[in-house]
Amino acid sequence: MGTTAAWLLVTLGVIAVAGLLGYLVYRTHRLKQQRDLVDRQLQQVAAELEQARADLQEFAHAVSHDLQEPLRAMGGFVGLLQSRYEGQLDAKADEYIQHAVDGAARMQQMLDDLLIHSRINSQGRPFELVDFNLVGDEAIAQLQDDIARASAEIIRQDLPTLRADRLQMVQLLRYLIDNALKFRGSEAPRVVLSAEPREGQWVFSVRDNGIGIDPKYAEQVFTMFHRLHLREEYPGTGAGLALSKRIVQRHGGRIWIEAAPGEGTTVFFTLERAHEGI
Repeated sequence: MGTTAAWLLVTLGVIAVAGLLGYLVYRTHRLKQQRDLVDRQLQQVAAELEQARADLQEFAHAVSHDLQEPLRAMGGFVGLLQSRYEGQLDAKADEYIQHAVDGAARMQQMLDDLLIHSRINSQGRPFELVDFNLVGDEAIAQLQDDIARASAEIIRQDLPTLRADRLQMVQLLRYLIDNALKFRGSEAPRVVLSAEPREGQWVFSVRDNGIGIDPKYAEQVFTMFHRLHLREEYPGTGAGLALSKRIVQRHGGRIWIEAAPGEGTTVFFTLERAHEGI
């Protein structure tokens, strides 16, 4: 091969490499532009979702707060009607008045729960070092009357000390223990509260020997006011687990249940060991 031919091949090779490099630079620039566009779109969507969440929270707070006064007034007058005229009208009238009293009380409780739900983030307290043994004992003490009525056994095992909103942690454990007492079976309730470190987290559990649930409802039970049973069977608004989920999410954890019909329920929730205090 002559010198001219060799130089021609070298030149063509250089041109090809230069062209390939140019194409790669162009494609890299285009990909960066597309990535920046996607990032901006994701940021916009995230901002819109956050605004929608804030608007919904504000709406829930306003509705639950503003309805309190007229509902109290209605409940007060219906209660007055019942106390003054019960037994003086016919049986149907007494039944209707009782339905009105019960309905007002249920709606009042639902509004109270909705107000609590809307305030978990906005009015939560700063995290502090919390001894969960004391938190568990306080939650149990608040439920002492219900525990005595159910002849329940509550076992609190050794729990860690973590940074958290102490009042919300008491609320959380009270909701979970109360649920275990409420959905009991034929045996006296036995509830075990424990925690163990696992992969950078503390995994808490509240285990009971109650009626359990079908695993297919394991997600639905965390929906606000969702009920799996008739109100006549088990009282309450169906807000306890939804409020529990909200509290756990505020602390950066997750919550789930493991259960089977007739075999009890265990509610788990996690808190980061990064919150662990010494």
